[in-house]
Amino acid sequence: MPTSPKAILDVLKKYWGYDSFRPLQQDIINSVLEGRDTLGLMPTGGGKSITFQVPTMVMDGMTLVVTPIISLMKDQVDRLRSLHIKANYLYAGLSRGEVNRVYEKCLYGNCKFLYVSPERLQSRSFLEHLRQMPVSLIVVDEAHCISQWGYDFRPSFLRIAQVRKLFPNAPVLALTATATPVVVEDIQHCLAFKASNVYSMSFARDNLSYVVREAEEKVTELIHILRSVPGTAIVYVRSRKRTKQICDELNRAGIHADFYHAGLYVEDKEDKQNKWTTDQCRVMVATNAFGMGIDKPDVRLVVHVDIPNSLEEYYQEAGRAGRDGKRSYAVLLVKHTDQRTLRRHITESFPEKDFIRRVYELVSDFLGVCVGEGYQRMFDFNFNLFCRTYDLPVLPTHNALKILTRSGYIEFVEEIETQSRVMIFARKEELYDLDTNTPGADQVLQAILRLYTGLFADYVFINEDVISFRTGLSQETIYNSLLELTRMHILHYVPRKRTPYIIYTTSREEAKHVLIPISVYEDLRERMSQRVEATINYAYSDKGCRERMLRGYFGETVSEDCGHCDLCIDRRKREDHVPEDVQQGLLYMAGQRPRRLEDFLSTLSFPRDEVIAMLSFLVDEGYIKHLDDDTYRTVK
Repeated sequence: MPTSPKAILDVLKKYWGYDSFRPLQQDIINSVLEGRDTLGLMPTGGGKSITFQVPTMVMDGMTLVVTPIISLMKDQVDRLRSLHIKANYLYAGLSRGEVNRVYEKCLYGNCKFLYVSPERLQSRSFLEHLRQMPVSLIVVDEAHCISQWGYDFRPSFLRIAQVRKLFPNAPVLALTATATPVVVEDIQHCLAFKASNVYSMSFARDNLSYVVREAEEKVTELIHILRSVPGTAIVYVRSRKRTKQICDELNRAGIHADFYHAGLYVEDKEDKQNKWTTDQCRVMVATNAFGMGIDKPDVRLVVHVDIPNSLEEYYQEAGRAGRDGKRSYAVLLVKHTDQRTLRRHITESFPEKDFIRRVYELVSDFLGVCVGEGYQRMFDFNFNLFCRTYDLPVLPTHNALKILTRSGYIEFVEEIETQSRVMIFARKEELYDLDTNTPGADQVLQAILRLYTGLFADYVFINEDVISFRTGLSQETIYNSLLELTRMHILHYVPRKRTPYIIYTTSREEAKHVLIPISVYEDLRERMSQRVEATINYAYSDKGCRERMLRGYFGETVSEDCGHCDLCIDRRKREDHVPEDVQQGLLYMAGQRPRRLEDFLSTLSFPRDEVIAMLSFLVDEGYIKHLDDDTYRTVK
């Protein structure tokens, strides 16, 4: 399907407003338009979505996008719709009416992009509808999830190879930010690539300084770092509870912070993210739920207070700093107990097989699924209630469900929050003078009509809090009003819901017949152990180069050190023997008042290179702060 470079650039300019592509984007686009299966390795913030959105707009037919991140799926669809591009999504939690409307749009040519969650691929109804759709390209986002050697293996991704058989002429574009050489090969094998075809950007980040700091009092050190490095920051921790605790401590220290995790309501997430993105809030303390799809270029600092399980996770999260190309820092805080904590995660992630079988049996009893039943049925699953009912430990139980998913017995879909939605079925002239039993129902309906558009064409997200504020009615009244209007077939109301799901991918087995394959237990446990040891080696090494370690882990052959990580700076200080007088002179001048680089160079009688090198060292170590107006002063 030959397409001229001008046509591709015209589409980029028309819809996205850019005059040129970022590195590697056009190479991947050309490969896709030539009909070749393609794997693109692009770091966080590299612009992966453009590589399939642009070719889709110059191709006939539509693109099927498989992605495990539902929040990112919704964000991308909203963004495409804001550009007047027809896009839809399907994931567990939509009503049957919403799903059928999406099918209609796809079958009748009113959709260019269909985003689906991987578990949707096991639905026979979906596959029957899909085979009738004009799919020209299949995109696999977060493609490392298809590899059992990846750090986030999702068995449902393996069904994509079967979907390919429905569209033998449609190429596959697999995208991921992080993949080791073994995972790169496995992705192509699992997706049945016709030929190996990989486009990869270097994992080097010239403007990003990787730093590891040993600190027994991590929050104290975090406050010191945030006071030393100006600008927007992300602080990553591993638990929801700690996001709030550390956020509170930062605010008490005079550092404007907020917190973010997957358990927040959608509206709260959007509000917090918007305030951080628009610089109304400087620091976001978050779990790994924060960051996907956020394109904020001027993040100066990413700090990991808790050490991640793998370098894949660390590189992806650290890479959210410095996308604008300016000097930024990725800091990992460690203490002597972190090694033991990381190794304990391995044991917690792979509980005993008898415990896993017991969890399987209890889940089936909890959901009322008898032996021989349940195949392809989906159940709401209150995980916390389940653990309380049977007095089960939370973390091992959670990991047992993940292992049962990998083993092919169930699909455990973790917490999904769906916002309240409304679509109006009645004609406009029927919406006045309604005879309702709920006081305020007519007021609620009129408020919805004033607040939201597109209600007659599709389901529209609504916010009961906003309706309550505008009408003065209670949440209970609004809820009951919308239920009555639904019973009257005036509209269809889908209330907000937050719940995990269990989908049975086979009929229920007797627990004694549940087999946990070596490939998803012993092999993955060993692979996790290797990832943990690589992380420990990175975090506790006092020799070499941090960036060189990261790039080597991802398969790059690197001959030179980066020169700007903490190990390189320490080594340079020792080897160069920069005179102590240079350091004292810089600290004295910067302590008197903010100075520009030219002030130091013209005042201090030392070689220019020595002054610049020492100034860089003092900034990196937090003794001198580089201010937004391009001056320097000592940190108080």
